[in-house]
Amino acid sequence: MTDHLRNIAVTVDEPDPGVFHWVLIESTEDASIYNELEASEGSYDSWTHALRQGVERLMALAAATPMQGPRASGESEDADPVGGRLASSPS
Repeated sequence: MTDHLRNIAVTVDEPDPGVFHWVLIESTEDASIYNELEASEGSYDSWTHALRQGVERLMALAAATPMQGPRASGESEDADPVGGRLASSPS
């Protein structure tokens, strides 16, 4: 078992015109699906301000290991890489 880097991103949502929220999302085994980890409770008056606050929150997740980023344990070194195995050629 090794610690692996979590694939977390910051995005900004605008549920109403001029109302912005940061959202932290994390990828799943299916690279096209993300889970919402956390979102701002309050809103921001600009996309830039929401983004900056979201990045600060993401950095806080890595506070214990700032040079290595947010980590999760439990991945086997023998597991298939992200994306799974290459498909074999048809016979």
